Amino acid sequence: MPPLYVISVVFAYFLLLIAISSVTGRDRGNAAFFLGNRKSPWYVVAFGMIGATLSGVTFISIPGWVGESGFSYMQMVLGFLIGYYIIANILMPLYYRLNLTSIYTYLNVRFGNYSYKTGALFFILSRLAGASFRVYLMASVLQLTVFDAWSIPFYATVAITILLIWLYTFRGGIKTIIWTDTLQTLFMLIAAGATVWAVAGELQLGFWGLIREISESEYSRVFYFGDWNDSRHFVKQFTGGIFIAIVMTGLDQDMMQKNLSCRNISEAKKNMYWFSLTLVPVKLLLLSLGVLLLIFAARTGIPVPERADDIFPVIATQGYLPPFIMVFFVVGLVAATYSSADSTLTALTTSFTLDILNAGSKGEAGLLKARTFVHVGMAVALGLIIVVFRTLNDQSVISAVFTVAGYTYGPLLGLFAFGIFTNLRVRDRFVPCIAVASPLLTWLIDSNSEALLGGYRFGYELLLLNGIITFTGLFVLRLKGKFRA
Repeated sequence: MPPLYVISVVFAYFLLLIAISSVTGRDRGNAAFFLGNRKSPWYVVAFGMIGATLSGVTFISIPGWVGESGFSYMQMVLGFLIGYYIIANILMPLYYRLNLTSIYTYLNVRFGNYSYKTGALFFILSRLAGASFRVYLMASVLQLTVFDAWSIPFYATVAITILLIWLYTFRGGIKTIIWTDTLQTLFMLIAAGATVWAVAGELQLGFWGLIREISESEYSRVFYFGDWNDSRHFVKQFTGGIFIAIVMTGLDQDMMQKNLSCRNISEAKKNMYWFSLTLVPVKLLLLSLGVLLLIFAARTGIPVPERADDIFPVIATQGYLPPFIMVFFVVGLVAATYSSADSTLTALTTSFTLDILNAGSKGEAGLLKARTFVHVGMAVALGLIIVVFRTLNDQSVISAVFTVAGYTYGPLLGLFAFGIFTNLRVRDRFVPCIAVASPLLTWLIDSNSEALLGGYRFGYELLLLNGIITFTGLFVLRLKGKFRA
């Protein structure tokens, strides 16, 4: 497909997002920006959270994982359900009871200012790195498919990309995100569904033939109970899924800000329950797409790319399927990427404005000025980090940055768990030291686990270990006396 067609589709899509922003952003007040005036319909939030959960990386990677891991990812998805139940019944009632805008304010109430700032900074650093990496991948796709042909430099691609996100989020904030995420979730699901339908047509499969091909495939195995050292082992995946859901949704300002925009705790719980149940068929759809792409490649002689993640982009964009699939793929990839990036930009703005600058004490006008300035600053920071990734041009370095960002959720898990499940006080000024030491110690244990633990290799349960180390450090440095709410 000519680059002009691709860019026309992308810009038409963004014009639609900006049109939604112009309607939802009429109220420029701080309450609307941060919490949508607590009037968001729970069912809209639930549907939109699917897109926010699935980044562009996930949109491409889940089908790619199938070749290596089959349907084992569903073991983690089952763990997600338990994690979301815990969020709905322990964390969200706490946030609503304290009437929080930033969830990290809880750490100030429970432990003190050092703990509060530590939690907020860990979130900001991890989200900046993660969001930058995701948008970097999307900008790279646009660069290869469109802008290289026009000799437009990569930094200009990044600037345009970030500017478009900023344009439709700077006025309405979370109030806009709630509705744009819903639209973007819809486009992402249409893209995946259309590709499944197109591949099934090429393979001359009806609905039941499609089900049979997937279920009888060598890739359709879900449960792994054999080798304990296998990263796909059920206990590792299921346990990891529980705690990944808790930290990346329940302890993440990005995801919780949407839940806190619901009218009350009852509607917020409905949102969480329906979101978790809806996520299961969505994950199945993407995994099934992966199976079909592998079957299609094998039967038509398409060389399977060396990188598993490339199979979806290659088949969708290299002329193996009808041309309209490329349009759906590009729109789906953009939707999946920006439904994550736009809400991240809003959450980073919220956390930095309230948690780091303490701008909530400056009055309505002062708060508006501060969050407008921070919103621009965070957009610039995202763009600069993306350009740095490109300059390094070292995939191992980029992957390492993304991995390190994942480690930062462990201290948050330990801090919140200690606060909720004990009534002990801590030496607040030492909390930053514990929060920094915990990921480092976790990394050391993981690097030497095979020698220390008889060949055992950590999987996603590494997050739990990180949280336990933080929890233990807080317990060791506890103060005499008990916390009284």
